Amino acid sequence: MVPQAVKLLQTSLGHWTRTVVKVKLHPMAKGALTYAIMWPTGSLIQQALEGRNLKDYDWARALRFSLFGALYVAPTLYGWVRLTSAMWPQTNLRTGIVKAITEQLSYGPFACVSFFMGMSLLEFKSLAEAVEETKEKAVPTYKVGVCIWPFLQTINFSLVPEHNRVVFVSICSLMWTIFLAYMKTRHSEEQAESGHSTTDLSSQ
Repeated sequence: MVPQAVKLLQTSLGHWTRTVVKVKLHPMAKGALTYAIMWPTGSLIQQALEGRNLKDYDWARALRFSLFGALYVAPTLYGWVRLTSAMWPQTNLRTGIVKAITEQLSYGPFACVSFFMGMSLLEFKSLAEAVEETKEKAVPTYKVGVCIWPFLQTINFSLVPEHNRVVFVSICSLMWTIFLAYMKTRHSEEQAESGHSTTDLSSQ
């Protein structure tokens, strides 16, 4: 069960998102502000699902998600939205499907690779370690994304006004961010469990 602290974060996030939508800000600024809150919230929810609580949350991990979401994901996503809007200015179902497919063949792989590379480097891992982790996790993550994002992006590109598309995607990506947080820490958790098992066996 998600702790009360995370529920409060979710409530605050809802108020924050409504405020961002109402305030007249540049679309990229809206996206950056939303992602600065959305991504660490996703990280904290994933940590809660790990069994952590307010006393032992990895706040540094949440901060890395906030920085990466606000300073990298939001600007690149904004640029992608602008590019696709210029290439396909129509807002109908057919155009939305074309954009969604194009995104999965171009922006999708780029986003997966840059996530694992960027977050690994923010952890001060070496370039070789970042590349190794990206090779291990990017493809499985992308395969899951292909099953989810085309449907969401078809709605986004065909029904949502351009100036609100980054915010719409950021809201949809909360659940996706929880999954990304899980994929980012999966190998570390397995190693920790393996280490505990080895220690237990050696002590017997």
